[in-house]
Amino acid sequence: MSNRAFPFVRMNEREGKPRTRGITEIRGPYYTPMGKRYLEDVLETMGEYVDSLKFAGGAFTLMPEKQLKELIELAHSYNVQVSTGGFIEHMLTQGPEAVNQYIQECRNVGFDILEISSGFITIPVDDWLRLIEKVQSVGLKAKPEVGIQFGAGGATAIEELESEGTRDVDWAIGQARRFLDAGAYMIMIESEGITENVKTWRTDAAAKIIGALGLEKVMFEAADPRSLPGTSRTMVLKSMSLWTIARSSSLNACAPASGATKASGAVC
Repeated sequence: MSNRAFPFVRMNEREGKPRTRGITEIRGPYYTPMGKRYLEDVLETMGEYVDSLKFAGGAFTLMPEKQLKELIELAHSYNVQVSTGGFIEHMLTQGPEAVNQYIQECRNVGFDILEISSGFITIPVDDWLRLIEKVQSVGLKAKPEVGIQFGAGGATAIEELESEGTRDVDWAIGQARRFLDAGAYMIMIESEGITENVKTWRTDAAAKIIGALGLEKVMFEAADPRSLPGTSRTMVLKSMSLWTIARSSSLNACAPASGATKASGAVC
């Protein structure tokens, strides 16, 4: 960032946009509404460090189309891509035609990235692969979510998740590899079971995923404010301070924006 204040302060400089490493995704409307004036305040001050904006919980389906398109266009004006979040999981319960309409409409209103998650439903891997192909075929970037926690998502208590159990990390890595081979743009790593709603962080799982898949095609969800030290619920990015993000030249991360208080493990 060539025009930042205090330019003499040494930092790990990140490559300019569009980046392939050190990507930061913030969450947009979710528990708290976000309009274009709020979003512009965030991007005007910290847009240099934001690579994508993620809607969550299908919030965009409640908004007037005109205002939704304005939000997306505003993000694009700051060279910020826009992601649907994992709402396709809900659409899958409404049948194939609804899924097809959803994918096409996401493209029509201007989304760049369509996340494919399955926190509450089970999707056979071959169906994942067909979804990736379908999303990519309309010009959107498919971003599957992979995790090790059974029953991830929503306001699930630690004790309940522990009773559900976790998958083997190698299984998650194998699934991610198949998705990348099928053309997925990037893999989102679900935070639950690793750093969120756990009694002890699974840093071994994160390290194993990075060792197997590298950093450029993997984004780690950072939905819990305690995911990184020195963060606060009042910062622009609650789960990761922008100071921490700005110094990170390689880690891809997804974090909530300010005002979007997260009850617990809903999709980032």
